[in-house]
This record gives sequence, structure tokens and C-alpha cells, in this order.
Amino acid sequence: MFKIYNNFIFPKNLKKSILLIGNFDGLHLGHQKVCREAKKYKKKYKLKLGLLTFNPLPVMFFNNKMKNYRLTNDLQKFILLKKIGVDFVINKRFNLKFSKITSEQFIKNIIVKKIDPKFIFVSNNFRYGNKRKGDVKELINEGKKYGFNIIKPEPLRIKKQVVSSTLIRGLIKKGKIKQVNKLLSRNWVINGAVQKGRQLGKKLGFPTCNIDINNYISAKPGVYSIKVSIDDTKKILNGIAYLGYRPTFGGKKLLLEVNLFGFKGNLYRKTLNVYFFNFIRGDKKFSNKISLISQMKKDLTKAKFDLRKKIIL
Repeated sequence: MFKIYNNFIFPKNLKKSILLIGNFDGLHLGHQKVCREAKKYKKKYKLKLGLLTFNPLPVMFFNNKMKNYRLTNDLQKFILLKKIGVDFVINKRFNLKFSKITSEQFIKNIIVKKIDPKFIFVSNNFRYGNKRKGDVKELINEGKKYGFNIIKPEPLRIKKQVVSSTLIRGLIKKGKIKQVNKLLSRNWVINGAVQKGRQLGKKLGFPTCNIDINNYISAKPGVYSIKVSIDDTKKILNGIAYLGYRPTFGGKKLLLEVNLFGFKGNLYRKTLNVYFFNFIRGDKKFSNKISLISQMKKDLTKAKFDLRKKIIL
């Protein structure tokens, strides 16, 4: 049974497990490759497979003004890990006290005394401890000392480029959603609650609901073809999304507005999963409402054409 722990107190039968360490933000093809390799060890040695990850992501903790960075939220990540075959997750709170732990203390007091794994899977550029002083070379030496084994899987490369969360964030910022979806092996999705808005879309003849994007990476401002599920129901609805600042109306706040084709009902406070399919056009300021409405009709036609084709999901 899949379990999530927010501290290092967990059953003894999880000791001597296989441990993955990292953010695993996005669970992209590169992460999936590492998990597949770890599962081979799981099967061969009949061990449990776990992940040590951190919340917030360390890079966001040290840059507390950093927002709109995540590819997946924690819930999405846990669901994907469960599907992949991970048995347990240690989702450690990353705070100032934890950040001051030295690399030696991290190995001795946490890895060895608290978790006690048999195998640890890390990337070649893995760093740990205060000021990121610990590296893979040190980790290997500590493993020999304390009796755990370090596995460094080769990174996944596609067209000579390493598949990474950083690469995917860059593609999202460029609006290259089709490429993103291929590297994730699924549609990139924003999960968020519907909030009250100014109802400008309704006044223009295109009723929309506003989604709080929280700390998700902000995609290229513009219009996207999407599919949506409501409150984890299996029903999938087609739609179109606008992500931007409403320059025509002098807006300054980043908004995600969703229009669902043919939907009638109140979605306020409902949670939507917004699956991105394709980038239609960039954000722009229109001279008047008539020009905006004309463009919105064209966007709608393009979105409906996009959604006839199956682009993953």
C-alpha cells in the first residue's frame, strides 16, 4: 500500500529499502526512466521503493520571492508516483533549521539513522547539506563507510538533449505545449479551484471561470486549447483557456480563464484539472471589444479543430 510520511518516523519494514532522492517535479520521461531502473532492483532484491523529497522545493525556499515555478503540485506528484510503483514517499518540510544541516549530518543522522536504505538512486549533479557542499563523490565514500550503495542512472537524452524539469519549464514559457506533453508522456495539467472574477468573459459572450494557478510555472501568455475534468470526475470536457494579464482591460494580475464548450452550470469553488493541448496564439492588446470578440471567435474555431485530434491525454 502506498504511504506518505511527513517525517522520518515510519515502520521498520521500510528500512533497507531502495531510496530515490530529489524533487521529481513533473515526473517526466527522465524521472520515469530512473523509476523503471529502481524497480528492477526492487524486483531483484525484493525490497520496498521510496522517495525522499522536500516541500517547498529547496530552490523556492532559498528564493522566497520565487512563484509560478512548479510543474506539478504535491498531490499530482504523489498520484503519479503511486502509478509508477513507488511504495512510500517521505515529504520532508524544508525549513531554515533543515537547510543548516551539514552534508555529514545529513548522511549520518538522517540517511543512516532515520532511513537506513540499501540502495540510493541519485543524479550525477546531486548536491546536499548546508550550502550544497555534499556531492555524489562524498555520498559514494559515505556509502562505503555506512553500508549503502549508490546508483547513478544515466540521464535520458532525446536528440542529444538531457530531459529535465528545467528544460520542460523553458518549453512551457515558450508555449511549446506539444513538446512538453511528449516529454511528460501526458498532458501538462494545472489543478486549481475556481474563484470569483469580474465576469468580463460573460459580458463578451464567452463565459469563463477563473482558476487559481498557485505556484504552477506560468506558461507563455496567450490562448490554449484544453480539456477539463471537474472535481476528479471521469467526465472530460473540451474548452479553451486564456492565460494572461488582460492588457485590453488594463489588467496587471496573471489569470487563467477557462471557457468550456456547451457547459451550463455553476463551477464556483469547484476544483478543475485543466489539461493543456496546444498553444493557439500569444497575448495581445486589442483596440476595442469588437476586435477582441472577433479574435475570440477565431480562437474558438482553432481550439475545436485542435481537440478533434488526440494529442495525448
